[in-house]
Amino acid sequence: MKRTFQPNNRKKAKKQGFFARKESNILKTRRDKGRKNLINK
Repeated sequence: MKRTFQPNNRKKAKKQGFFARKESNILKTRRDKGRKNLINK
């Protein structure tokens, strides 16, 4: 039996990693607000 969820780290990183966020304006708005950490972990 094959499990349904097959995680792919590269795909996930491209979708919701640092560089994915960098391309949208999320990081810029957080920087402008003066956030200590830009990405919550």
